[in-house]
Amino acid sequence: DDLLSFSQMGRAKLTPIRLDMNKLVDEVMRMLRPDWEGRDIKWVISSLPRAYGDPSFMRSVWQNLIANSIKYTNGTDPSEIVIEGEERDDACIYVIRDNGVGFDMAYVDKLFGVFQRLHRIEDYEGSGIGLANIRRIVERHGGKAWAEGEVGKGATFSFSLPKRSEGDTCQN
Repeated sequence: DDLLSFSQMGRAKLTPIRLDMNKLVDEVMRMLRPDWEGRDIKWVISSLPRAYGDPSFMRSVWQNLIANSIKYTNGTDPSEIVIEGEERDDACIYVIRDNGVGFDMAYVDKLFGVFQRLHRIEDYEGSGIGLANIRRIVERHGGKAWAEGEVGKGATFSFSLPKRSEGDTCQN
């Protein structure tokens, strides 16, 4: 199912609109609440700049990123997940950082590949397609996705979305 979804995503029509990324993150947080309820997670969520994008696709990006941070901080007590964004000259940058298991930067190029996993499926469930979906969605919007991490010290996933025209702002 995940592979079929990934395949169809490359052909689906984008309908970009002005997005309130704060609302999208709030929606995803409410949806994922059962995954983290009862855990000691410190959430630090800054005000996020607006962007242009397809709302359902961008919701999927946030859903994958937040779900991964919840999943890969399991066993870290207390867990901390930070979500922030900033406006730059030509793009809006969005970041999610956690203090979970992290990963070895020697394998960073594998992270966004289909079925590429850096952790054993016995330890962390999933199909290995979520980050590939993120990269595909972000690139279809004209942006970039990247990651940094350190084993045992957490991971940072970032993505950028371009401004629509010169002088455009990501802010409200």
